Amino acid sequence: MSILKEFKEFAVKGNVIDLAVGVVIGGAFGSIVKSLVDDVIMPPIGLLIGNVDFANLFFVLKEGAKQAGPYASVAAAKQAGAVTMNIGLFINSLVSFTIVAFAIFMLVKAINKLKRETPVEAAPAAATKECRYCLSSVPEKASRCPCCTSQLD
Repeated sequence: MSILKEFKEFAVKGNVIDLAVGVVIGGAFGSIVKSLVDDVIMPPIGLLIGNVDFANLFFVLKEGAKQAGPYASVAAAKQAGAVTMNIGLFINSLVSFTIVAFAIFMLVKAINKLKRETPVEAAPAAATKECRYCLSSVPEKASRCPCCTSQLD
C-alpha cells in the first residue's frame, strides 16, 4: 500500500506534471515542424534544384529480390525488398532538427532574459551582533548571549 502512496505523491508533484505537459507539447511541436519541412520548405528547394522530391532521393545499395530496379520511390524499393540509402529522408530530418533546435534555443534565450529582468529581492540584513566573550553571533536585541550567558551591553 505504501508503494501506491509514494507513486501518487510522485505523480502529483508539479515537476512531473510539468514534464508530462512538456513532452506532449514537444511531440505536437515536432509533428508541426516535420510537416513544415516536408510540405512547405523542401518542395521549393527540390524545385529549385531540378524537380527533386527529397523524400524520394535515395540510392539503391542492393536490388530487391521481388523486383529489379529502377524504383520510383523509397516505398516501391522497400516493397521490392531493395536495400536503400535514403539521403532525402536524412536531409528532411536534418532540416527538421535544425528548426526544432533553433526554436528551443530561442525559447531558452527568452526564458533566461525574463529571469535576468525579474528583480531578486535582497534578503534583509540579519540584525545581529557579536558576543565579546565567546564571539558567537547574537541577535541585536538580545541582552544575554545564548552560548555563554554573558550579560551584553
